[in-house]
Amino acid sequence: MDVKVFGVVGAGQMGNGIAQVAAASGLDVIMNDIKDEFVEKGMRTIAANLERGVAKGRMTAEEKGVILGRIRTSTDLKDMAQADFVVEAATEREDLKFGIFRDLDQVCPAGAILATNTSSIPIGRIAAQTGRPDKVIGMHFMNPVPVMKLVEVIRGLATSDETFKLTWSLSDAFGKTPAEANDFPGFIANRILMPMINEAVFCLYHGVGEAEAIDTVMKLGMNHPMGPLALADLIGLDTCLAIMQTLYDGFNDSKYRPCPLLRKYVEAGWLGRKSGRGFYRYDQH
Repeated sequence: MDVKVFGVVGAGQMGNGIAQVAAASGLDVIMNDIKDEFVEKGMRTIAANLERGVAKGRMTAEEKGVILGRIRTSTDLKDMAQADFVVEAATEREDLKFGIFRDLDQVCPAGAILATNTSSIPIGRIAAQTGRPDKVIGMHFMNPVPVMKLVEVIRGLATSDETFKLTWSLSDAFGKTPAEANDFPGFIANRILMPMINEAVFCLYHGVGEAEAIDTVMKLGMNHPMGPLALADLIGLDTCLAIMQTLYDGFNDSKYRPCPLLRKYVEAGWLGRKSGRGFYRYDQH
């Protein structure tokens, strides 16, 4: 199967990054979200990312214009009828993703691949919402998408070899390094990462150390580029909580219990960078 039109559902932090790398690889892209303001914000983010590339000499202004010209915005999911391959990059909520996949299954051509950028929700459960489970797969990009090289490619129980090979080759075409994961809650990346972040939150909750001290220990002691609490703020504390809850529900194991402080922050609207307050404060201007 030859992918010519690549669809992205969700124009937020992950979605616009996926749209950018797909367009930069030469594909025509449809970037969809529920409101004009969301897709417009996504396009501004892509333009700013590319402009930094121009400023650093990585591309010309003409090349930037060509990449932007390959991306068409949409607020009607029916536009995905033109796509050969669609990646869903909506908020990490099971009900929301299930609804999107039911709609995409009705809208998209019979041969189209439906991928999800979910951080933790089992692919088989998402695939079961469709009549094409063999064409449903996990394609989990890392944040920020234009910079991070990894893509987790996750097979569902019914995912066909053809679907897997196509997703793998697309990851290569995007300049990424794919890694295969099987369908367990959290897959590989977040099954390892999120319990570490959750344990850092427990350290803060129990008063083992202040946020700065916890992050300093992990940066300088373990050579992590960013401390776990700062990383949680970047990811979004609501997303971290959703992933931990998926792990906890999926394995029924107390080691995945979300820290009460994480839940408390999310309930208070302290979601990290995007809200201006998480484990750290951020200037919103």
